Amino acid sequence: MQKLVITAAVNGAEVMREQTPYVPITPEEIASAAVEAAAAGASIVHVHARRPDGSPTQDKAVYREIIERIREQSSVIVQVSTGGAVGMTADERGDVISLAPEMATLSTGTVNFGEGVFYNSPDLIADFAARMKKYGVRPEIEVFDIGMIANAQNLVKKGLLSEPLHFDLVLGVPGAIPGEIAHLMHMIATLPQGSTWTAAGVGRAQLPITTAAILLGGHVRVGLEDNIYYTKGRLAESSAQLVARVVRIAQELGRELATPDEARQIVGISSRA
Repeated sequence: MQKLVITAAVNGAEVMREQTPYVPITPEEIASAAVEAAAAGASIVHVHARRPDGSPTQDKAVYREIIERIREQSSVIVQVSTGGAVGMTADERGDVISLAPEMATLSTGTVNFGEGVFYNSPDLIADFAARMKKYGVRPEIEVFDIGMIANAQNLVKKGLLSEPLHFDLVLGVPGAIPGEIAHLMHMIATLPQGSTWTAAGVGRAQLPITTAAILLGGHVRVGLEDNIYYTKGRLAESSAQLVARVVRIAQELGRELATPDEARQIVGISSRA
């Protein structure tokens, strides 16, 4: 069984200070949260840029500052979002790819997302995949429903993605596939042979989906983007706290942790001179 790759999604685009005082907003706060999560055991950090008022932005300058601050303090893999926030234009969302980060998310379908619609047309998906190929960015295929796996395979046929693919199976988003282990098993069975995969459970689904993924040989994503609670009614104080819990569970279940360099090999990030 591969060593466990833990991704820390430290802030997201939707979680606001009104919901939890612990969500990082400024580039300094986001970088600090990422470094703390890496110290706790994460080998990938997934980040969203924010404006000073906490609203989401895909401004390249903000992302550049976040990435540089993290790289000054840690060798952790920095993964940026091309999802942005519901309602952003394709140009807004995709511009960050030109920074050539090591990883970026690539959502391969449109899905209801709470009260909104997360829109990803076939042309938009192909455009983002082509940009990632151009800049040498390793895509993480974000899957919110089962058909998105087939959409990713179509991109392979078009020459826009290269196998093996790396997926993030996201369960529990209101309007998308529910956060149940049976659904996770079905998604895993549908993946192309040789793929690697991470599982992310949203809200109350985070702990059971995480534990199942560890047992099934996959990788995991936790953090304040997906779940702001540590236990029912008790806010998590940081993404690092959620990472530390995964580390303890993995140790009990006999899964070794991957270092950032080992994670690069596992998820297929090419070395850069």
